[in-house]
Amino acid sequence: MRALAVIIGGFITAYGLEAVLIPNNVSDGGVTGLSIVGSQLTGVQLGILIALLNIPFVYLGYKQIGKSFAIYSVIGIAALAYGTTIMHHVPQIVEGDSLLVTVVGGIIIGFGMGLALRNGGALDGIDMLAVLLSRKLPFGTSDLILFLNLFVFIVVSTVFGLQGAFLSGIAYFIASKVIHMVEEGLSGSKTYKIITSEPENMVETIRDRLGRSATYNLVKGAYTNEDYKEITCIINRLEDSKMKEIIYEIDPQAFVAVYDVAEVKGGNFKKRDIH
Repeated sequence: MRALAVIIGGFITAYGLEAVLIPNNVSDGGVTGLSIVGSQLTGVQLGILIALLNIPFVYLGYKQIGKSFAIYSVIGIAALAYGTTIMHHVPQIVEGDSLLVTVVGGIIIGFGMGLALRNGGALDGIDMLAVLLSRKLPFGTSDLILFLNLFVFIVVSTVFGLQGAFLSGIAYFIASKVIHMVEEGLSGSKTYKIITSEPENMVETIRDRLGRSATYNLVKGAYTNEDYKEITCIINRLEDSKMKEIIYEIDPQAFVAVYDVAEVKGGNFKKRDIH
């Protein structure tokens, strides 16, 4: 079911590109934006470039985020690449009005990308690269996504001109807000509070598979009057689906509360490979 949702997200994004943005000389951000530029310059099919340019980022996703995330990302990127191929001559649904193009295009691709992210996959490698760099540099993921896309839109300006680059930036900004609404957090972190009958096993598994440390709070049940160890762990959005898998695997009856976190700083955490 999750794989189907990721595929649908890829096709929705492809439709937004082919029916709205690209015919109006507006690009997307990230690897998709670079693929659009490459397709315009070389004549190579957009789908082929999307698939090829995302390969190293999928590998990064596998090493840094996990096998399941990489698999779902491959499925999503393949759906996006195939979708742009079969929809290449689809009729335009918006034409001429620059503002309408950016708004409609941004909403469509944002919904598609958000749907994929919500179900454990990604359609663009720039997110994965930003997550990796955020662990090496003193910047947040959202800051790095914006920074990396500045270079993308500079490249876009060489093909679509400054106006096309600005419109592309606006469409990407709108898409990012839609992703936030669909996926519940474009690049922020989440705090998990878990009360389980197997706290030690849970913490050890989270550490082994996600490379994330956790803390304990001693709490007492108001009804049972029993003492519990409440686990608190902060993860990034791309690890969310993996965290849920771990919790369900160890203790399906665990009590879990999840909070969005705007920013995380400090600590000397070193990321390990996920398996």
